[in-house]
Amino acid sequence: MNGSATRNRRRTGTVRRLLSATVGLIAMVFLVAPPAGALALPTPAQLVSNLDLECFKTSPYQPPAVGLALRHINPVLVGLPIEQVSLGARDQLCVPVAKNDVIPPDGVLDFVRYVDLSCYRVTGSSMDKSLVLSHLNRVLSDLPRKQVLLNRPEQLCVPVAKNGVLPPAEVLRVVRHIDLLCYGATPNVPMNRPLALRQLNPVLVGKIPPADVRVGYSRQLCVPVYKGGDNIPPEVMDLVRWIDLEKYDITAREMAPVDLTLRHLNPVLARLPEEKATLTAAVQLGVPVAKNGRIPPG
Repeated sequence: MNGSATRNRRRTGTVRRLLSATVGLIAMVFLVAPPAGALALPTPAQLVSNLDLECFKTSPYQPPAVGLALRHINPVLVGLPIEQVSLGARDQLCVPVAKNDVIPPDGVLDFVRYVDLSCYRVTGSSMDKSLVLSHLNRVLSDLPRKQVLLNRPEQLCVPVAKNGVLPPAEVLRVVRHIDLLCYGATPNVPMNRPLALRQLNPVLVGKIPPADVRVGYSRQLCVPVYKGGDNIPPEVMDLVRWIDLEKYDITAREMAPVDLTLRHLNPVLARLPEEKATLTAAVQLGVPVAKNGRIPPG
């Protein structure tokens, strides 16, 4: 009996150790890999190269007075002085589009389609910094590199949701931290290229039909910044710090006005009231570029 009991206790101990090891292994798997069904983060190259924003003129709106300290986060511009700005009048809403029916790949589209940026006038000191820009999106990859001079900041574009439609949690975790400071850039070089644009955000897919536009002169370079008081997770910082968009004027056919309600997503501006915005005309297109040959990784 004693021998049998001893053997039973040993078998029980072995089973318990195996169960404990299995549970520990499962826990490690969930710590390292996202649960089934969760969206994996795209690489910086995947996200940025597929991010095109069509910018619409909006009805005028003046937000409450908000002062912001902006710090550059792109590797090419890190170390430049902090910009102190106040939000001025809203004049644009920039929303994600596909060019010439080239749709971002699955997994990347899940993030790109929710990048909606509301743009407000700001002023600041002239940067007077020379940069070389190269296009990242494959539709425009044949365009040559060019040298530009950054002048004064003109707009701050910050993330919003439209009509109460929030991105999925994994997507919101990224897009809420996309803040772009747009500088006037010279020389203003014409692209002179026709493009077909298609809306990607779920709210606008049925409201704004696909449209043919002609891309004209370059006007601005929008670069990623950190707003004082924000708390950007490291893996999200590694994505948003690479988002550089060059904005060009576009000529498009007249459109029917589109009424929207905008809600701020970034934690620093989350207490600002909802805004009513009417889109009245397509005026610019922001396309992804790299600065000084520093290509987003991945």
